[in-house]
Order: sequence, then structure tokens, then C-alpha cells
Amino acid sequence: MSKNNKIKKRYDRIAPVYDSLELLMEKGKMGDWRQNLWQKVEDKIDKAGMRLLEAGVGSGKNIEYYPEDLEIYAIDFSPKMLNQAEKKAKKYNKEVNLLEMDIQNLDFEDDYFDLIVTSCVFCSVPDPVKGLKELKRVLKKEGRIIMLEHMRSQNEFVGKMMDWFNWVSLYTWGANINRKTIENIEKAGLELVEINDLMSDIVKEIELKK
Repeated sequence: MSKNNKIKKRYDRIAPVYDSLELLMEKGKMGDWRQNLWQKVEDKIDKAGMRLLEAGVGSGKNIEYYPEDLEIYAIDFSPKMLNQAEKKAKKYNKEVNLLEMDIQNLDFEDDYFDLIVTSCVFCSVPDPVKGLKELKRVLKKEGRIIMLEHMRSQNEFVGKMMDWFNWVSLYTWGANINRKTIENIEKAGLELVEINDLMSDIVKEIELKK
């Protein structure tokens, strides 16, 4: 079985209880970080009809924050997570094109999106550099990628602890806690516009451009 399919099966398995597993985290700082992320997205909207992609919609936790008057696409490679996202789109009465798609092989034209958003996605993409290169490909020249991501700490002790315990989250639901996401961004050829540390140097809000 390919790595993609293994991770997809793990997310399919936990989809019905995924929100419950992360409830405490959402009621803590994560909920605030998520709202701030979408406020930053709102600030980037300067014309009607802009296209936005949420790459890795998961169970749809961001859907309630989607801005109005945008053409919004949201993708995930787990069909059962997409089922949960569809319920939230109906609950919050949001117009969104929900599509089963692999972030590493996007079925969109080059230079298609004005804005791309990810939140806690690149911990689970099997080939994160390939996924980031795909986001770069479909992003317009003047577009922006706004990310809320967790990654390996630069602190020697904390980083080693994350390496040692990575297998727990990886084999439970397919997420890595020790990804070197800033390095991966640079390898993908994307340019860092802004980085804000939200929890030590582990959780960051990041803005990128081509």
C-alpha cells in the first residue's frame, strides 16, 4: 500500500470522531489562531470574484470563517473527512466547491488562485515539498499563501523529543510533529513574506508568495 493510501485510510478511520479528538485544543488557542488566520485572509481581499483554495479542508473547521463573495474551492484526499466538511458547509450556509483531491497532484490550471489557505496540513502530506510546489504552481503571480502550521522546534532538546515521539501521531492518524516546514518552503521555491510565532517556534502563521 502506498504512503498516500495509508494516510488516507487513517484519516478516513478517524473522520467521525476527529472534531471530538481536537475539541479541547480548538476551545483553547487553536480557535483564536484560526479566527486570526481568516481575518488575515479577509484583509487580502481587494476585489470581487477572487478565487480561494483551502488546501486540506479536513473536517471543515475553517468553513464557518469563509469570506463572502469569493469563488471558494476546498480539497482533501480523505472522502470521509470531506463528508464532515460538507455537513459544516450546510450548517453555516457557505457556498464552497468541495473536491476529493491530492495536494501533491492538483487538478487546477497554473496561476488559478488569488489566495491559498492551509491549516495544520503539511504535517500529513507524504511529500511536503511536492505539495508546496503544487500550491506555487496554481497560485497567481500576485497571489498569497496564508498558512497556520506546526513544525519541529529549533530547540535542540524539544526538537529531539519531537523526533522520538513522532511515531505516535504518525501511526495514529498520519500526522508528523517534526516536519521542517520552513526548510520545505524554501526547497519548493516559495518566498517568505511574513512569519509569526504563535506557540514558541512550533506553531507559526506564515505568509508566502511566488
